Order: sequence, then C-alpha cells, then structure tokens
Amino acid sequence: QVQLVESGGGLVQAGGSLRLSCAASRSIFSDRAMGWYRQAPGKQRELVASITNGGSTNYADSVKGRLTISRDNAKNMVYLQMNSLKPEDTAVYYCAAGVRGLGFFHPSTWGQGTQVTVSS
Repeated sequence: QVQLVESGGGLVQAGGSLRLSCAASRSIFSDRAMGWYRQAPGKQRELVASITNGGSTNYADSVKGRLTISRDNAKNMVYLQMNSLKPEDTAVYYCAAGVRGLGFFHPSTWGQGTQVTVSS
C-alpha cells in the first residue's frame, strides 16, 4: 500500500508563499494521479489541484494562478507551490494518490495532512 507523508506547512502572512511536499512510500507513484486537497474548519474537504502521471494539471478556480502542483516521478514526490496566500487558504492540506478522469479525481490513498495558516 502506498503511504504518503506531507511536509512544509506552517504559518505565513497574507501575500506570502509556502511549498508543500508529499513523499510516496514506493514506486507505484509513477502510474497514479496525485492531488492536493484542503479542509478548513467547519467546511468540506475540497480538491485544489491534481496532476496525472504524465504531468497534466487541473486546479480549482479559487487557486488558479496562485497555486502550482508538480511532481518528480524519479523521487516519488509531489509538490504544491503556494504564492500570494490569502487568509481563506488556511486549512489542513492533504496529499492523495488516485485516479483522474474527465472531470473527476478519485482518491484511494491519503496522507496525514499538514496545517497551513495564513494570517491577515
């Protein structure tokens, strides 16, 4: 079973940047789509970005132009570069491995989450 471990969360001021990293436990990574979700207090978990094993990306409208997902298949890593952060980006961010199709992403494996807090 693939295990995912996130890192890179923290406290940042509005307008600042953070880069989240997610390490996969083994080389199944190369044939899985990967996604970053977030869950703010009292809200549902939402998909913010996904990337196929070939590098095709999708983003939620709320983060387009500010967040960038990327992956390094040789290192079994996926990243989320977050720029121009806003207080509403405050959430626990989760890495997920799964299947992506036209208009959907179905996660099968989750990381434990990393907290991102953006102060105003």
